[in-house]
Amino acid sequence: RFLAWMGLEINTMAIIPLMAQQHHPRATEAATKYFLTQATAAAMILFASTTNAWITGDWNIPQTSHPATTSLLTLALALKIGLAPMHFWLPEVLQGLNLTTGLILSTWQKLAPFILIYQIAPNTNLTILMSMGILSTLIGGWGGLNQTQLRKILAYSSIAHLGWMIIILHFMPALTLLNLTIYIIMTSTMFLSLKNLSATKINSLAITWPKTPTLMVLTMLSLLSLGGLPPLTGFMPKWLILQELTKQNLPITATIMAMSALLSLFFYLR
Repeated sequence: RFLAWMGLEINTMAIIPLMAQQHHPRATEAATKYFLTQATAAAMILFASTTNAWITGDWNIPQTSHPATTSLLTLALALKIGLAPMHFWLPEVLQGLNLTTGLILSTWQKLAPFILIYQIAPNTNLTILMSMGILSTLIGGWGGLNQTQLRKILAYSSIAHLGWMIIILHFMPALTLLNLTIYIIMTSTMFLSLKNLSATKINSLAITWPKTPTLMVLTMLSLLSLGGLPPLTGFMPKWLILQELTKQNLPITATIMAMSALLSLFFYLR
């Protein structure tokens, strides 16, 4: 557990120079916000780990069994990846970065905390996971509606996708990994396309069609796939998750998730 905490700290420290490389007030602000958020989460993780070792005498991650420590650890890791209701830093930080660093923040930086959540999920309180999942998909849908900045839209998209991953984690962890893999591939495609087009606002996408029609088609398909429109790849994990939620006798939760996916799809289509 101590090594996991060290790994997360190294992970945080390594991306901060990349964030602050542009000598720009917004980039500096993003780096500071990210550092403070991650430092808070790391302190919570260390506190939860120490408390668990004190109560149970065990430092191993899968053996985290005390309800208080598992809940605190889950909340700290949720703060690290930007799950609602601890999502406030993510759109602001992503908006202050260039597209390459934004790509790293949206994909690679999510892996380590997510693997730790995956490991402690069997012992975690189901209500916490379900609440965070539903809240993330709703906030990810509502938040992106009135945005014109592409990086903020991708940040809210990230929050919504993490909600889908976390809600099924307790019932079927394999689906979470499938969703995470597909999300990383689609987000990478999206960021690299936008970098190639040098586009950071919605209106700049409108004028790039005559210049690079092929890339614009690819970007459009990636966006629709992120939104989960059938028959594109992004629809598959959502369909499987809704199916599993219905099997687990959670039809109301499945309905809320499906409705929140429509919110996300609306701003992707726009």
